[in-house]
Amino acid sequence: MTVSVPSPTAFRHRLRVYWEDTDAGGVVFYANYLRFFERARTEWLRALGFGQQALKDRHALMFVVAATAVRYLRPARLDDELDVTVGVTAAGRATLDIAQQAWRGDTLLAEGEIRIGCVDAATFAPRRIPQPIADAATLHALPR
Repeated sequence: MTVSVPSPTAFRHRLRVYWEDTDAGGVVFYANYLRFFERARTEWLRALGFGQQALKDRHALMFVVAATAVRYLRPARLDDELDVTVGVTAAGRATLDIAQQAWRGDTLLAEGEIRIGCVDAATFAPRRIPQPIADAATLHALPR
């Protein structure tokens, strides 16, 4: 993944870096970018009209992370405001491939490729992504 500017079709979620996000050196601990990416995906689904708790309670399904790859480019620090993007790069019957980036202003800090899978909430068996969610996800499809 080598995108130098955020895609105009990507969903954006703004967050601030807190003390608990940083390490002893005062920079964001590398694993916390995965938390930032998770938070942005949750807000992305909510913005599309699909709260994760409601999906579990009403439809007995959940999205789980199946694979991740993250590239770290620059450090984020305490009190930085970050924009974390979400863009769909591929959609399967039970999976979505998502490109995510963390930006501080015009500076790309980290980027990741995340595969999420739709599963039955009780058994964790794969489930087809409901059509309304699949349709809504195309709103944030990234150009190939």
